[in-house]
Amino acid sequence: MPNIHFLYGNDEFAITRKLKDFTSDFSDPTSAEMNTARLDARTANENDLNNAINAMPFLAKHRLVLLADPSSKYNKPDSRKKFLAFLETISESTKLVLYESVEFKEADKHWLNKWAEKSKLAKTQAFFLPKPKDMTGWIVNETKNQSGQIEPVAAAKLAEMVGAETRQASQEIAKLLAYVNWARPVKVQDVEAVCIVTAQQSVFDFVDALSNGNGKSAQRLLNRLLENEDGFALWGMVMRQFRLLIQAREVLDAHGNKDDVTKALGVHPFVAEKTTQQAGRFSMASLENIYHKLLQIDEGIKTSQTTFDLALNILVVEVTR
Repeated sequence: MPNIHFLYGNDEFAITRKLKDFTSDFSDPTSAEMNTARLDARTANENDLNNAINAMPFLAKHRLVLLADPSSKYNKPDSRKKFLAFLETISESTKLVLYESVEFKEADKHWLNKWAEKSKLAKTQAFFLPKPKDMTGWIVNETKNQSGQIEPVAAAKLAEMVGAETRQASQEIAKLLAYVNWARPVKVQDVEAVCIVTAQQSVFDFVDALSNGNGKSAQRLLNRLLENEDGFALWGMVMRQFRLLIQAREVLDAHGNKDDVTKALGVHPFVAEKTTQQAGRFSMASLENIYHKLLQIDEGIKTSQTTFDLALNILVVEVTR
């Protein structure tokens, strides 16, 4: 079996879950922690990687090295060639897992995929976000994975709220199953009572305040959201909304209308209507600028350089000043 794995795609929640599966391969939690190295290619140097990979396992059959975003470090032909040569020397006692965000259209031509196909030394696995039309089925299956049941119409209702945000959907499912105490299938009424209807509206209000340059209102709405919502879920909602705004702005720039936005985005008409209204208040340049800031913040969060609370508050200041 290959001892090198490459996980890629745009479903970060699914990738994170798979990474946990690798750590669960150790029979003893203590030895798992002692034999696991977590590195980010953006900050790790060559010595860090060499030491992590070449160290001998301690009271275990193998070591596990998790390396995030290898393309950020090995982004030139020479450095990639050297890195791939290094991969071919890795000991069988080390399991190396490479992972990074890759969009669907870029997957086949990714340099690590091409190498893995030729070398046969690595196993690759793709994790892409479900299409909007498939999200209801994903929610039904995820509910089963969490030892519960949900009625199809309730799953469809939740799908309308979360779109293709799998992490957020999983968290909402956990709340719903706790609400019904795993005693019965989740119904539409439960979704409406428990889930992010209020949070979604608050996110719309938050983006409205940003689009109007109302910093005080945006700050107040943000603090309310931070008090009531999980940081990961809230961050996913904000990221998703600005992705939708960029898509909606593209439709509007092509002389489309609300119905065209509904079809292009694959979201509930209510979400499409609000998104169309908001997109009309932004230029494409300003949306791309904001989304670029969000990506920078996202990197800062993942590398522990900032927190959700601080990052979102900085975003408010930068957008509304």
